[in-house]
Amino acid sequence: MAAVVCALHAAALAWYVFGLWQNVQVTGSTLGHGAHTYGGRWKYLTFINQVLQTIFFGVCVLADLCPLFVSRKNGLGSFIVKLRDMIFSVLAFPVGVFVVTSFWSIYAYDRELVYPEVLDSFIPQWLNHAMHTYVLPLLLIELFACSHQYPNKKNALLVLGIFCLAYVSWLLWVHQASGIWAYPILEKLDAVGKSLFFATSFLIIIPFYQLGESLTRLQWGGRKSTKKKVK
Repeated sequence: MAAVVCALHAAALAWYVFGLWQNVQVTGSTLGHGAHTYGGRWKYLTFINQVLQTIFFGVCVLADLCPLFVSRKNGLGSFIVKLRDMIFSVLAFPVGVFVVTSFWSIYAYDRELVYPEVLDSFIPQWLNHAMHTYVLPLLLIELFACSHQYPNKKNALLVLGIFCLAYVSWLLWVHQASGIWAYPILEKLDAVGKSLFFATSFLIIIPFYQLGESLTRLQWGGRKSTKKKVK
């Protein structure tokens, strides 16, 4: 089983590296894309999430392979496993689920508010789904295939809150410095509307953290995080 999980992690990492590379290549070759404006790709939560998921699965692979090269007495293996669990529980799962659900919810209402039709002319459909759809099933596969130890909830939500606050502050700075809003929906809202939008988004992402923790307990009970022995 450990070998299968390791293979899944390696495949997911390869997929995200390829998707990230394609994202950079496609948007980098299109002058009309926001990647060429102030803040670059880093003003888009989708891109940040893509980088986050790539880092997470990279850490997963390290955690899988560490027992092959590091003695059990060495604390490095335990540190990597704890790092893997922290990234998954606090950031990768809630942020990833938020990206998928918020994107497709707004898209269903009016795609021009989040992903204008003009993007279809240079971003292939598979890449759109790689950024906004396949994130969710990969996270669910990870959750049910590998147990993760969740941290203290208060500390976890504090870290998640800092992440959200940092991203919103970054969006506001980008607008202040360049007059650009990363997403069309923000251009349609007044100051009160933007405040409500950001507050609602934060209130939505918190239950996604709880969802990950609940599903983990349902699948793994009180079992501690796995330190895999790769066969």
